[in-house]
Amino acid sequence: MARALDLMSEDEPFYGHKACAGCGASLAVRTALKVLGDRAIAILPAGCMSAVGFNFPQLAFGTNAMISMFGGTASLMSGVAAGMERLGEDACVVGFAGDGGTADIGIQALSGAIDRGDDVLYICYDNEAYMNTGIQKSSLTPYGAVTTTTPIDAEGKATRTQKKDMLQIVAAMGVPYAATASIGYLDDFATKVERASHIRGPRYLHVLAPCPTGWGTETDVTVELAKEAVDCGLWYLAEVVDDTWSISRRPKEFSDIRTYLGAQSRFSHLQETDFVLLEEHRDHLWEQLEGHAQDAC
Repeated sequence: MARALDLMSEDEPFYGHKACAGCGASLAVRTALKVLGDRAIAILPAGCMSAVGFNFPQLAFGTNAMISMFGGTASLMSGVAAGMERLGEDACVVGFAGDGGTADIGIQALSGAIDRGDDVLYICYDNEAYMNTGIQKSSLTPYGAVTTTTPIDAEGKATRTQKKDMLQIVAAMGVPYAATASIGYLDDFATKVERASHIRGPRYLHVLAPCPTGWGTETDVTVELAKEAVDCGLWYLAEVVDDTWSISRRPKEFSDIRTYLGAQSRFSHLQETDFVLLEEHRDHLWEQLEGHAQDAC
């Protein structure tokens, strides 16, 4: 089987944008659109990718694309998909929304599109905060991370909650296809986009996309960090196809989470008790994941 990256179009459907140097989300959007090709109609809510991609007259999309309301990504996708079906057009309606626009503001519209069985592909680029509006905490901000709304408090703590597991949430809604990915493993991401494009109904992809600005990292380590997140087990790669779970990558041994977290200034205040808590949460998450995969066998 040919690698998905080798099958991508040489055309550039997302170019000349104004994203920050080292932006992981822009790489996710560019890769997905290169896989989907001319069939793609992109819907983007208020957020990083609409802010950097729709600077009139320098629009950055080579495919059809439009902006939705912040919480309305999935509902606008549903309308566009219905219109394309009515016209008899062969199109792939794809949404690109950030973590806040997906897990917080947009989750109602996403749930509705899934409930109706709409033929749309929803991609969440997860940079773990509301980066476009000033690095505020979202429900996908990880434990311990400093944001402008969760600064270090008198007890030396910042974000005190763990990330929502959107794959488990969406899978529980009964979608025909859902998966997690990381721009650190780009071929895996591209393969999942390609696979999802051939499935009818609501499909969901959640890709980890580091943000140097919000994470406090160097601009040339974005892909390396996204890979390290997987290797240390704080981010997992998996697929759910018709309620059947499979793990895309099982690290033989987790790398030290301190290496991954230590490269990000948003975690520079963490103490040993925080690392232990994060490791315990990671191990529990992987027990759940392995349980899902075993149940599917």
